[in-house]
Amino acid sequence: MAKVLIIGAGGVSSVVVHKCAQAAEVFDEIVLASRTKPRCDAIAASVRERTGRSVETARVDADNVPELVELIRRVRPQLVMNIALPYQDLHIMDACLETGVHYLDTANYEPLDTAKFEYKWQWAYQKKFQEKGLMALLGSGFDPGVTNVFCAYAQKHLLDEIHVLDIIDANAGDHGLPFATNFNPEINIREVSARGRYWERGEWVETDPLSWKMSFDFPEGIGPKNCYLMYHEELESLVLNLRGIRRARFWMTFSDNYLNHLQVLKNVGMTSIEPVQFQGQEIVPLQFLAGMLPDPASLGPRTRGKTCIGCLMRGVRDGRPRTVYVYNICDHQECYRELGSQAISYTTGVPAMVGAMMMLTGKWMKPGVWNMEQMDPDPFLEQLGRYGLPWVVSDLTEERTEGK
Repeated sequence: MAKVLIIGAGGVSSVVVHKCAQAAEVFDEIVLASRTKPRCDAIAASVRERTGRSVETARVDADNVPELVELIRRVRPQLVMNIALPYQDLHIMDACLETGVHYLDTANYEPLDTAKFEYKWQWAYQKKFQEKGLMALLGSGFDPGVTNVFCAYAQKHLLDEIHVLDIIDANAGDHGLPFATNFNPEINIREVSARGRYWERGEWVETDPLSWKMSFDFPEGIGPKNCYLMYHEELESLVLNLRGIRRARFWMTFSDNYLNHLQVLKNVGMTSIEPVQFQGQEIVPLQFLAGMLPDPASLGPRTRGKTCIGCLMRGVRDGRPRTVYVYNICDHQECYRELGSQAISYTTGVPAMVGAMMMLTGKWMKPGVWNMEQMDPDPFLEQLGRYGLPWVVSDLTEERTEGK
């Protein structure tokens, strides 16, 4: 039985809070805080209606470390779950160190003024957390998060070495709007607009944004979709922790409509993170654009279709070549019926709750700063399926061999 403090009140946070409430045997008390308390209150009301459980709410500025420290000391949780923006990771980690509380997030730190994300800033906290006897679990979402755990599972049970890894993320859902993002618009567009990057034979190789494309035939009726090579943060840790890795890439699907809109917005400067003067005020074009786009949390009722996120891994087992595909299928409308959420928020929120469960029950608990693949995958995957994200292992060895 534990008390958690959840920071952030967007679509992912709503899923996290609801799922924590469902797991009453672990999460005894839940406190939800964000800069906008009415959003916390709305989530708390939904949780009470759906589960009968009470959630305490509070206001906090996650950019203000003293304010965070004051809230943590008042609440006295065993764990702080950072479901806020990646810009705020270090502030919340600092507050956890000062108050002696464990930490979890779903995405790695990204500087506000630079469209670049990497783990070096958070990995630098390793010694501080070890000396305090505290654990920080990084990237407990889906990708990063579950994809890391899929790799750890394959390394433990399926492959002696993983030589080639392709993480493939498909959102085959349709919300019917001309242009909208499925998670925080600012983070989404910064991520998609960045240069591609992949690991090949011991070094990083860069590509122009979305310049590499492949078609992948997704299972369970989704069918073939165009996938574009991107850089994604889990690659940075996986290439350090997977035995025998030679190549690692990340792919994501985008519709032609999405890409056309994004290109026009880029051409007119609306995706820029450089401040500009407008009518005597300094604004960041991308932040203004994000404010004009639909709130991803509002897309649930109108989104149809499925997501498919998985790891295609080629390597060896007992000296013989083997190819495996480990994946999850999630239905947007099923997520909405259960929690009023679309599948993008659901697939991030459920793993955040399960990661917290692993820590609080002691299955994953050791001082320091850790990525998901460094933990035992079995108890995590057992609970992941139980709480709404079943996963499939498909052996493609014969199929791939016959096709050569």
